[in-house]
Amino acid sequence: MAEKAIEGQVLGFDFGLRRIGVAVGQTITSTASPLTIVKSQDGKPDWEAITEIFEHWKPAAIVVGLPMRLNGEEQALTQPARKFGQRLSGRYHTPVFFIEEQLSSIEAESRRKNTKQHVDDHAAQIILENWLESR
Repeated sequence: MAEKAIEGQVLGFDFGLRRIGVAVGQTITSTASPLTIVKSQDGKPDWEAITEIFEHWKPAAIVVGLPMRLNGEEQALTQPARKFGQRLSGRYHTPVFFIEEQLSSIEAESRRKNTKQHVDDHAAQIILENWLESR
């Protein structure tokens, strides 16, 4: 499987129309950490901010969470998230892996009890951890 050949740093993304959570992970240790939240306006990502992240981390791969319904069916954000991943791959010439995700934001909120901050970066961490564990 191609995923097995990926070694090094990996970026994970939790796509949203207003915010995109970003996490960074390492294939050697299979660990991930929340990195930042990138603003998005009407579904248009802040590509300058994303380019800075790519230039700094130089990832070996990209992981994008595909929002799915609990029954496994696609939902309204599934196709925009897939399109976002394809754009990442095209812009940064880096392989993209998609992983189905349900409830990552709710899990991220439960990890960060008693906070009013956005949790998109922590949701990206959960997505990336799930991908690393599935390798």
